Amino acid sequence: MTEQRRARLRLEISRAAVRLFREHGVAGTSGERIAEEVGLSARTLWRYFRAKEECVEPVLTRSVDSFIATLRRWPVDQSLDEHLVGGPRNNDPEAVADREAVLSVIGLSRTEPALRAVWLVVYERAEAMLAELVAERLGRPPGELAVRVQAAAIAGALRITSEDLASAMLNGTTIDAAARLVEALHAATHGVAGDSLTTAQQPLP
Repeated sequence: MTEQRRARLRLEISRAAVRLFREHGVAGTSGERIAEEVGLSARTLWRYFRAKEECVEPVLTRSVDSFIATLRRWPVDQSLDEHLVGGPRNNDPEAVADREAVLSVIGLSRTEPALRAVWLVVYERAEAMLAELVAERLGRPPGELAVRVQAAAIAGALRITSEDLASAMLNGTTIDAAARLVEALHAATHGVAGDSLTTAQQPLP
């Protein structure tokens, strides 16, 4: 099996797991049921994931990777506010379904420690990628303290925004995702991420 096909199958399993967790709860969903949903044997499923809760990782990672890709497209002459609020949004049905799946997992993770652990692992990976991105944009070493602190602040803003959106979805309310993320970024970085990082060489405070 090619790596691309393997990644696609993991994502199919992930989407099926989220659907079943939403419908039946984590306790009410077995690994065997997830495998059956995608036409696999349980033995095959366990070759891809060590536990049923870990099945949600690919859909979470896909969402984080999409956010990182959005930041990589951030023009050097534009504020992050303008880029996030004014940029295009992928509204094809698959992308919309994946965003809802991510929020469902985050919502469930409030009472499911195993799901919470997976979410936090994905979030920590995002922080490492953000450090590389911030360093590249500023022309600074990724291991520099100020770069790592800014990356942690941006990652924290992403995590809290995602959790707020998940809570809103569970409560049947609506939040503007881009506007809330910009607000969180300003709160986390005192405006640095939104206004000041507009050129590749501008130093951090």
